[in-house]
Amino acid sequence: MDVAIVILNWNGRSLMERFIPFLLKNTPKPTERLNCFVVVADNASTDGSVEWLEANYPQVDTIVFDRNYGFAGGYNRAFKEIEADYYVLLNSDVEVAPGWIETLSDFMEDNPDVGICQPKVLALNQRDHFEYAGACGGFVDALGFPFCRGRILSNVEQDRGQYDEPMECFWATGACMMIRSGLYHHLGGLDESFFAHMEEIDLCWRAKLAGHSVWAVPAASVYHLGGGSLDNASPRKLYLNYRNNLLMLYKNLPYNKRGGLIFTRKVVDGIAAVFYFITGKWKYVGAVASAHRDFRRMKGSLEPSAFSEDGNDIGHLRKSIIWLYIKSLGRLTFDKIRF
Repeated sequence: MDVAIVILNWNGRSLMERFIPFLLKNTPKPTERLNCFVVVADNASTDGSVEWLEANYPQVDTIVFDRNYGFAGGYNRAFKEIEADYYVLLNSDVEVAPGWIETLSDFMEDNPDVGICQPKVLALNQRDHFEYAGACGGFVDALGFPFCRGRILSNVEQDRGQYDEPMECFWATGACMMIRSGLYHHLGGLDESFFAHMEEIDLCWRAKLAGHSVWAVPAASVYHLGGGSLDNASPRKLYLNYRNNLLMLYKNLPYNKRGGLIFTRKVVDGIAAVFYFITGKWKYVGAVASAHRDFRRMKGSLEPSAFSEDGNDIGHLRKSIIWLYIKSLGRLTFDKIRF
């Protein structure tokens, strides 16, 4: 089987200098059974990323775009040029551990009903803790808020082996995700209207509606730096998360549930905006307002997913994760949640 490990880069030379050596060291040489190769798709970087890569690692293939197409657009264009049985979306700020790709590949080969999987994602700078973006598998609550096995809102757990069993989840992190190439193209790839953030959750949701499953495979592990594209405190990131979450709900919810749930979600967003106002975070207030305005403008051009009552709904919590978190006084961990 052919596995393409694809890093999307935009002015990330310093990250590649740090993480490419680990990736190449821990990517096995081709065998009759497994042929892994690394590709860097560049979103029109201006920091000499491509030149440095070609000079130092000529064995890494490069695809260079004429402008920054974002996370979704960049990967869609890259995968149109790459032939493989499996695609791996890998952030440029991820350190992979030995055996990671073999474990994920074997899991996919042994489980043909699985469309997408991810490894255990640990924090690079606190290696015994899960990483915020993905942890040990992603889930969504009744209002579409994402959370993870190992991370509930801001509460990130220490990895004590408590989640070391493979588990079906709702979404896999775009920081390190393996997907069958045929499924990726069947779904039309990532939704480019998202530009960045939550597009991987939307992709996984569409895969589940099409009858495929998404799994976390903790026997494989990687270490994620996080914040390589946008800082967690960035108003721009907040805007994208609020806007894209509404776009995702509008696309993937059944028509008869869409209106009421999105209205409720907007009310909750409004409460968050009031909190930002009271605490003097004016740019955050503007980010929420802009997200709602642009959602109203964009939703008419969206193509809703083909909803199926038989679609795979495992990992969709029918309760509010925020309410459960508040009731626990901020001490909620994944193992205490009852789906």
